[in-house]
Amino acid sequence: MASTNPPLLLRDSAESLVEQIVRSVGLRIDDKLLRTGARMPSIRQFSDLHEVSRFTVVEAYDRLVAKGYLESRRGSGFYVRERHAMARAGRHPDTSTAMPPKLDVVWLVRNMFRQLPPQKMPGSGLLPNDWLDADLIGSALRSVGRSNQNLLLQYGVPQGFLPLRQQLQLKLAELDIASTPEQFITTSGVTQGLDLVARHFLQPGDTIFVDDPAWFLMFGSFSLLGAKVIGIPRLADGPDIARLAEMAALHKPRLYVINSVLHNPSSTSLSAAKAFQILKLAEQHDFMIIEDDIYCDMHPGGATRIAALDQLQRVIYLGGFSKTLAANLRVGFIATSPELAIQLADRKILSALTTSEIGERVIYKILSEGRYRKHLDRLRSRLDSVRDKTIRRLDSIGIRVDTGSTSGMFVWADAGCDTNALTEKAMADGMLLAPGCLFSPRQLPSQRMRINVAAMEDAAVWRFLEREVGAARE
Repeated sequence: MASTNPPLLLRDSAESLVEQIVRSVGLRIDDKLLRTGARMPSIRQFSDLHEVSRFTVVEAYDRLVAKGYLESRRGSGFYVRERHAMARAGRHPDTSTAMPPKLDVVWLVRNMFRQLPPQKMPGSGLLPNDWLDADLIGSALRSVGRSNQNLLLQYGVPQGFLPLRQQLQLKLAELDIASTPEQFITTSGVTQGLDLVARHFLQPGDTIFVDDPAWFLMFGSFSLLGAKVIGIPRLADGPDIARLAEMAALHKPRLYVINSVLHNPSSTSLSAAKAFQILKLAEQHDFMIIEDDIYCDMHPGGATRIAALDQLQRVIYLGGFSKTLAANLRVGFIATSPELAIQLADRKILSALTTSEIGERVIYKILSEGRYRKHLDRLRSRLDSVRDKTIRRLDSIGIRVDTGSTSGMFVWADAGCDTNALTEKAMADGMLLAPGCLFSPRQLPSQRMRINVAAMEDAAVWRFLEREVGAARE
């Protein structure tokens, strides 16, 4: 008889127990942890093992049969159904979570969209839902819905909702970056902003610099444009300047993408000296700087931005609100010179017409009414309350964080073992880790991994890490 590994049954979950059983068993079958033909525990055994009623188990098993995961054999019990038989019947099993021969960026991104509980996803790039303010967003949505509804039925302005751009002007002024509303283009998140800028500047064969480590999604995106992606080693206070100078002279890059503040994955920030040196090298070797500041609002203030030194001449500044408000509010922005803003707005029209003005109005409402600042204060305070505790506990089980950050949601940790293997074992246990290999353009094996400190409050995650990291070192 097959063991299911206890499903993720959370008594205080918004999901019913039936839904949780169906989801958990279905994922284990998709991940091939339950093999074709394996016999499921009997209804009584499952009920006793997981302390749920037999009626709950009956309904869950019936739903799994209806979904094609199980088959019922009269007088014998329930068995995992043959998967290719489902394909012949026209069903398409979910292959997004199957473990590939080699972990890659697409694998991690797919698994970030799994419906795992947030507390089981220490490799996620998002704050758990209960850290965010759904009432704040709901109130703004209702307010927008009560506005002139004819305005909600038509295209927005290609450059973006003007009151929001005016609000963004005030936001950047607080960072010592002077701008006008005409220098902004709204985007569907920072991801679209990066894509618009890259498509504007890059031709096949051009070189683009990124930090190493850095946000993994852009590596594949830039490669698809035919660009050569080269990583510049990232240190605690910014890039290795000697290496940047050497590589810039050799490769003549068109662009350099950098997180100045709360770098992903280390949450370290750029020193003022490094910011000045980067700008000087950009002028010397004639490349543009894309300053991705998506984590801006998680920093308490006082950090250096290259755009503040350059005032949006050679620096293209990107920001957004998906990390602090809601991942589903895909509202980002580009701030740049007036001339380039016009060109990027035209490119936006050709690729996507406009972005959703409804989302932009929601963001404007939240920013303009002042409640966003209080929300950020709460977020930063809560992150501060768990960060040091998480780092100390990681150290106690042999996972080192050698560049301790004082802000942000991530730590860049050294597990002392192959984090690809660790990630595979975690997925088998229904947890998502983010192995270090994915954060480098070279994607070489790594002992590093990115840990989201906001998703480290589940005892099962700590038990797993303590057991597996210890075993890997023996």
